[in-house]
Amino acid sequence: MSKDIVYVKDLVKVYPNGIKGADGVSFNVKEGEIFGLIGPNGAGKTTILRIIATVLQPTSGKVMVSGYDVVKEANMVRKIISYLPEDAGAYKYLTGLEFLEFIAKLYSHRETNIEKIIEEGMRISGLGERLKEKIKSYSKGMLRRLLVARTLMVNPVLAILDEPTSGLDVVNAIQVRNSIKIYAKEKNVTVLMSSHNMLEVEYLCDRVGIIYKGKMLAVGEPKELKESYEAQNLEEVFVKLIGKALQ
Repeated sequence: MSKDIVYVKDLVKVYPNGIKGADGVSFNVKEGEIFGLIGPNGAGKTTILRIIATVLQPTSGKVMVSGYDVVKEANMVRKIISYLPEDAGAYKYLTGLEFLEFIAKLYSHRETNIEKIIEEGMRISGLGERLKEKIKSYSKGMLRRLLVARTLMVNPVLAILDEPTSGLDVVNAIQVRNSIKIYAKEKNVTVLMSSHNMLEVEYLCDRVGIIYKGKMLAVGEPKELKESYEAQNLEEVFVKLIGKALQ
């Protein structure tokens, strides 16, 4: 039986303005699993990911990553995760290849390891000869592919991806999705991602958690949730869950 890489129990985050970014959220993510948090903008997805990534402190509750407490053992958690925020950027005056090399050297000091990491990044990005060009010349889709490669190539225990295909056209979104799915399964990397695109998550994720106004409304495999709520897709599941929540 696979172990929990992420364990979240009764997570609460209250911001100074009184808004709850997380309101008693509980879920787990198994080793090698691609788990998706889905919900509309402002539902609390980014709050939850930032807490797991040790960027934000929770108000209460328990959050563990591979057995480490994200509050008490934050430094240990940071060593085993790789986090891609939705608004992440890259050094625009470096070439794509120079950027991958820079990141590889942050994670390893052994030359052979650095070369392997860079090769993985090149492969995952799928940018080919464009890696020799400066990042400032990249389209949004190319930049996102480079950043996803940067996140996965270091072979983390947990990769955290916040809206990895946000704002991308269909072609680039498909390339990013395929990169995530193929790499996660090849390397047995655990992936926790967020998206407001429920059809995308249905394709990509082994299990999903549906979030609305900081609350976790349901957790399960896409197929299981569709059957339970007699729905054609996760969007329909979401609409039915919201209807129940508002009753």
